Amino acid sequence: MNILICTGVYPPDIGGPATYVKILERELPRQGFDIKIVTYSDKNERNSDNLKKIYRGKNILLRYFEFFLQIIKSLDWSDLIYVQGSMSEGVPASLAAKLKRKKYVLKIAGDHAWEQGRQRFGVKDSLDNFQEKKYGTRVEIIRFLQKQVAKGAGRVIVPSKYLKKIVLGWGVEEKKIEVVYNAVKFTDVKVMNKPANERWLVTVARLTPWKGIDTLIDLMPILLKEFPNLKLKIIGDGSEFENLESRILNLGLENSVNLLGRLANKETLAYIKSADMFILNSAYEGLSHVILEALSLGTPVLASDVGGNPEVLQNGKIGELFGYNNKEEIKEKLVEALRSGSLRQSLDKEKKEFLENFSTKRMIDRISTTLKHV
Repeated sequence: MNILICTGVYPPDIGGPATYVKILERELPRQGFDIKIVTYSDKNERNSDNLKKIYRGKNILLRYFEFFLQIIKSLDWSDLIYVQGSMSEGVPASLAAKLKRKKYVLKIAGDHAWEQGRQRFGVKDSLDNFQEKKYGTRVEIIRFLQKQVAKGAGRVIVPSKYLKKIVLGWGVEEKKIEVVYNAVKFTDVKVMNKPANERWLVTVARLTPWKGIDTLIDLMPILLKEFPNLKLKIIGDGSEFENLESRILNLGLENSVNLLGRLANKETLAYIKSADMFILNSAYEGLSHVILEALSLGTPVLASDVGGNPEVLQNGKIGELFGYNNKEEIKEKLVEALRSGSLRQSLDKEKKEFLENFSTKRMIDRISTTLKHV
């Protein structure tokens, strides 16, 4: 079979979605597929036969149109399109598929309308509450397009049961939705050189308003009374970087809170392995790779009780859950865990079996079966 993959990101872009596409490009040919890719790029690069790149610097309508044309040119060759998102990839891909009478499979890793609403259009609600309300015209246009792209797909692949529930709410038939966990490459690393008297609380996140990093910073003065040598290590970059930097300075926490920015994967994992506790206070997670990586490294995990987090932590069986942004509950659970060390334990059989769900082989086998079926 010939598969055309339409994606918004591709290496050297970083992050889970770019890594996911690279795995597909490497592994699907071993299952008997021929692959071509259409993507966006920050550079105005020359194209190859199997990789077509559309420059992101162009006007949005122009780049959408060029993306659409590249798909049209490839559809006589392809048997099926595998689309990696509902908007910048999904809108042009679904139009091209309809025009050429081709089927497509859609990967949904989040609610694009909600993310854009939170970042650009003043939406304050959680993802769950967002599903029940109406907002301004721009948000509703994105939501409408996203739903239409999802409804038109032959199958929708989601990386968690939580996201399946969200997509069901868009009016997509349950029989068309497949839960396929993303592959996570578990890499062991050495513990960092950490001062013997220090205790580390580590978080890794895209620095956006819904990741709750500000709440963790606000808790530090209280936690330092109990643990004077506690350090909060924040790994990640994003739109909130400067705001968080100012917050740290205003609270006089320069010696206790380190805003480390974006780090290489191995360095990030080394910080997680060296941590006394990994924490994720997020308003939304589809399925958190970084929680899985922390568990694989034997680091205790505290996470907000939202999205796919209860799914990963098996509703608190292999980590602790707390209410998003609930300062009192976060403080209590942190203090108890740091005092007692109760969450620090080696991976038992139950955890190891659970983590096997995220192997590359299992993911590719499931995707291959779905693509062939459609």
